[in-house]
Amino acid sequence: MLTAEAAAGAPGAAGARGRLASVALVIGGIVSLQFGASVAVMLFPRAGALGVVTLRLVVASLVLLVVCRPKLRGYSRGDWGTVLAFGVALVGMNSLFYQALDRIPLGAAVTLEFLGPLILSVATSRKLLSLVWAALALSGVGLLGHEGLDGLDLVGAGCALAAGGLWAAYILLSARTGQRFPQADGLALAMTVAAVLSLPFGVVSAGSALIDPVTVGLGAAVALMSSVLPYTLELLALRKLPASGFAIMMSLEPAVAATAGFLVLHQALGWAEVLAIGLVVVASVGAVRSAGAKG
Repeated sequence: MLTAEAAAGAPGAAGARGRLASVALVIGGIVSLQFGASVAVMLFPRAGALGVVTLRLVVASLVLLVVCRPKLRGYSRGDWGTVLAFGVALVGMNSLFYQALDRIPLGAAVTLEFLGPLILSVATSRKLLSLVWAALALSGVGLLGHEGLDGLDLVGAGCALAAGGLWAAYILLSARTGQRFPQADGLALAMTVAAVLSLPFGVVSAGSALIDPVTVGLGAAVALMSSVLPYTLELLALRKLPASGFAIMMSLEPAVAATAGFLVLHQALGWAEVLAIGLVVVASVGAVRSAGAKG
């Protein structure tokens, strides 16, 4: 039989374990997403940015539909409106980000895109300490992207910034979808919406490349690494983590992107990038601890 002290401490311990599990889910999604982005860059010469987006979304939607088998009945008009908005955010975020990757380096693109969730974290948090972690993360992001931002293509930079705005919308809509739909059903439906919306653009852009076996195989790998796995992990994590804490944790994205660029695309890391990685990791750890503390 549990003692009174153990019984009282059990809920707190369970909550701490739940937060740690959610943090692990987010980190796993980040790693998968950024290494998937590196593979996508290598696929651009075969299918173009819009073609890769279409392959990624179509394959991801098919996988999620088969795995989740979401029910279509029993949902309100508001539920379907949330799914539709989520799908629009997904296709817009992915299309704009890949357009940015086609014009500017991976680290710089993620650095600019990160400004969206960073602003969201500050806007939604009610704790003054979150401003400190956000400022530290922004310092790391700025340091990481300093060299890569020199002579940056303006169209690519604009696409990355716009993708960041839709990334912030994605965070909010993913949390809302997870509350309205069981498991990953809402994600499967939203991904299907995104795939349907992207298909005409991908066909016009890539043409017959979309049915080339090698291209389809690589596109499937990108879909699994950049859509199915990270979005599912993030949706599950958002059921336990507040939007503000999750958004600041995204400060790990530029650091992981730089690492993926180094390992996959052979983009070297200088001392400034290494220092930036340290700053964003510290900011992320602080943000999670702050989010878990009582206000």
